[in-house]
Amino acid sequence: MNKKETIIRKIKRAIKQLLGKDVSYRLQIECSSTFIGSDYGGWDICPTSINSSSIIYSFGVGEDISFDLGLIEKYGVQVLAFDPTPKSIDWVKDQDTPKEFQLYEYGIADYDGEAEFFPPDNPDHVSHTMLKKNTKASVGIGVNVKRLNTIMKELGHSKIDIFKMDIEGAEYAVIDDILDSNVQISQILVEFHHRFKNVGISKTKTAVSNLNNHGYKIFAISSSGEEYSFIKANTNP
Repeated sequence: MNKKETIIRKIKRAIKQLLGKDVSYRLQIECSSTFIGSDYGGWDICPTSINSSSIIYSFGVGEDISFDLGLIEKYGVQVLAFDPTPKSIDWVKDQDTPKEFQLYEYGIADYDGEAEFFPPDNPDHVSHTMLKKNTKASVGIGVNVKRLNTIMKELGHSKIDIFKMDIEGAEYAVIDDILDSNVQISQILVEFHHRFKNVGISKTKTAVSNLNNHGYKIFAISSSGEEYSFIKANTNP
């Protein structure tokens, strides 16, 4: 994204904030963050404690794994990626991914079972959602979902160093479940979808407040104001 595009995005966001249609937060903790990935699919991480033994969970793959591949290349980590969307699964299978990248063909939710995923209005797009927000694409598909606690037990993990989540509006229920479960996570990277008409900014405000109350502080925010990076306050940034 060039300088002009960044300025335009900031102006549009400021207007939304004035109209009460967007949230406004400042950074809550200092960290020499590093941006990993493409402009579209990249995220800010706090790299100090990341090494080849770090455990990385990446929920919501879509058709951009630049973040996952960037972590693998820079830190030699193994990335466990999760996405139950058929189009995304097919796309990943067509890529020449390294052995450190593993895709699990199920999603995350606040329960174990099956969820209905609704496709985007634009058939060229890949992101499905558990929220029935579409008017054109009203027929969903059934996919398997699991709680994070369940996934970690199945994979034999007691902690996660980086937990990335872009799951199209389902993040609010998942965050509540994670915090209630006292799962040990050092960094939480999440895209909030308060722009969805059936979500709204109050859910994002509640989610951020709950994360703060459990010791997670914001160390990076994207220019769109939708991607937030949190770190556990007792983790050395």
